[in-house]
Amino acid sequence: MTEYVWDKFLTERDKAVFAAGGFGATADPGKRPALLVIDVSWAFCGDKPEPILDSIKRWRSSCGAESWVAVDHIKSLIDKAHVRGLPVIYTTGEYRDDNWDAGSWRWKNRRRDEDVDRPKTELKGNEIVAAIAPGPHDIVVLKKKPSGFFGTDMASYLTLFGCDSVVIVGTTTSGCVRATAVDAFSLNYRVVLAEEGCFDRSEASHAVSLCDMHAKYADVMKVADVLSYFDTIPAGQFELPKGSGQSKVARPLAAE
Repeated sequence: MTEYVWDKFLTERDKAVFAAGGFGATADPGKRPALLVIDVSWAFCGDKPEPILDSIKRWRSSCGAESWVAVDHIKSLIDKAHVRGLPVIYTTGEYRDDNWDAGSWRWKNRRRDEDVDRPKTELKGNEIVAAIAPGPHDIVVLKKKPSGFFGTDMASYLTLFGCDSVVIVGTTTSGCVRATAVDAFSLNYRVVLAEEGCFDRSEASHAVSLCDMHAKYADVMKVADVLSYFDTIPAGQFELPKGSGQSKVARPLAAE
């Protein structure tokens, strides 16, 4: 039996309820998947692996050293997707320099406006970390809210590719990853979450969010199993962009 990161959080009652209610059934992952890489930027990873409370001193939204473990797994999935010719779509945030359009984000974190006055760095917070930087055939979707679908062209890109499913990795598991997964499910895409490719600043939120999504909205799969799944997809069936058309990201802030 597969062991999941949330197993230690579930009571025997929870396990019995899920079993009795039929939750967590395994779905067909789909025949035309896209890989969605959610918000894996300097703002969420920091500029190096270090304990989260140290990283937060310079990168308020950082998820600490765990993010860099996930980046290695994400890179393996991106590399495999490129080899198989699968669409890879990244998301990251984009806001005005004065942070006005952050809108409701500012209601739940009183420290957000401090980012405007943080010490300057050559790294832009919303830039995808260099280890998995988008390639010329990849797409970058800019967003202002948690879901990669809300107010963006994500769904239209998936339609253009003819996708029937998405594999989601990135951060935060309880925030933008979850919002994107629920919206994909709501749009009737088959949804897979690569467990080790998702990360969060809260260990409990990460585990329980994966549990909840696996129960209702998605299949949580180990990265090794997703890599094997990608190998079953016929290579070269997607018409990918022929060159880089990604937008420039202007300021060092990201969605939560």
